[in-house]
Amino acid sequence: MIRYLPGFFAFLFLLHCQPAPEAEDAVTTVADDPWNGVEEILANIQPPEFPDRDFDITAEGAVADGRTDALPALRQAIEKCTSAGGGRVVVPSGDFYVKGPIHLKSNVNLHLSEGATLKFSTTPEDYLPAVHTRWEGVETYNYSPLIYAYEQENIAITGSGTLDGQASNENWWPWSGSDRYGWREGMPSQADANSRPRLYAWNTNEVPLEERRFEGVSYLRPNFVHTYRCKNILIDGVTIRNSPMWVLHPTLSDNVTIQNVRVISHGPNSDGCDPESCNNVLIKNCYFDTGDDCIALKSGRNQDGRNSGRPIENVVIQDCEMKDGHGGVVIGSEVSGGARNIYAENCVMDSPNLDRAIRVKTNKVRGGTIENLYFRNITVGEVREAVVRINMRYDIFSDTTRGYIPTVRNIVVENVTSKKSRYGLLLEGYSPDHPITGVELIDCRFDGVAEGNKIEFVEDLDYQDYYLNGELVEAQ
Repeated sequence: MIRYLPGFFAFLFLLHCQPAPEAEDAVTTVADDPWNGVEEILANIQPPEFPDRDFDITAEGAVADGRTDALPALRQAIEKCTSAGGGRVVVPSGDFYVKGPIHLKSNVNLHLSEGATLKFSTTPEDYLPAVHTRWEGVETYNYSPLIYAYEQENIAITGSGTLDGQASNENWWPWSGSDRYGWREGMPSQADANSRPRLYAWNTNEVPLEERRFEGVSYLRPNFVHTYRCKNILIDGVTIRNSPMWVLHPTLSDNVTIQNVRVISHGPNSDGCDPESCNNVLIKNCYFDTGDDCIALKSGRNQDGRNSGRPIENVVIQDCEMKDGHGGVVIGSEVSGGARNIYAENCVMDSPNLDRAIRVKTNKVRGGTIENLYFRNITVGEVREAVVRINMRYDIFSDTTRGYIPTVRNIVVENVTSKKSRYGLLLEGYSPDHPITGVELIDCRFDGVAEGNKIEFVEDLDYQDYYLNGELVEAQ
């Protein structure tokens, strides 16, 4: 089994797939140890630093009674902080109500002290006017995320306090259109013709961004924390609960550190962390208990992802714990801009409500190249479906007429153990002419597997000491 240089794959990517720019800090690992790439990526990730200067929101009039709107005080403190050259905007202990979105600015560290909680409004109109976002990988103007930054540098959310979106089956979540989350016949949802279908049509038809505006309510739930085209981002220590939708969503951003964060949100599409079209990302020592994927790496949906030409690349995931969710570490499905140089190690995943541990999902509408994925030292207790799931025929919700068959290649899974699952490997290439290529399992042991492996359209599948229910498995 040949292990190719990531740089070589990037070269093939440029020759045979959609165009993508070279990374600013391209990883150039040696072929015999691709894990050297981790140190190269980490050397390029430096958390932002801030002046020793504090702006307490209570000095601007915020009251910790859980009822009085603290947003004016937060906005004043943020403006003073950035105008002074930076520092911390401090939320002291207590419950503060926030009637609308917090927009971070350069050189501002929003610091939640121990015992501090920001509880956000659940009234959609509070998050207007609309701002430029990506919603499920599509560019649009939509409700402002609860915490938002656009083209800012050196920003942070730190401290041991809590961010509570207060989303529930009584607000936000019914818009998903699922009766599990409070929707009932006759209620509006994102499936309405003027919402998600219209957004996807704008993408397919490449409608200019400025024309992608909804008249009135869109029923497209906002993300919790969304940094768009930002540099030098730190999210450290906070607990985040009850998001309307995706929780942490850095997009088209560089130098991102997310560490020591707890995400607990069981609503629809409550992905824990979705870096999208970002370069140089560290996710470390985080806890995810979610209603969707725990970590999902993305790079735009369909035409928008292809046109932006920005892959998700140079990502390191370390020492994280995953409980409930659709997948532990996931690549896709909005990954049309490609994904490369992804490393995940020393993680624990265990829940009867966790569907898969390692997952890649894409289809013929997404396109793009997914390559150079490395996983090691991952301990899996129980997952509902598969330990490793790679699917090139993932559900297609729109635009099935166009063909952009993706490439999925060079995936190494090393020292991964599991105790209970339906499948060990569940690998589905697109077709005999478009298989998954280059999957290697090294020193893996999957026990308690009810239905063995299910493998279709895979080439260059290699096992080195791979045990399934105690039996050594030989590659076919």
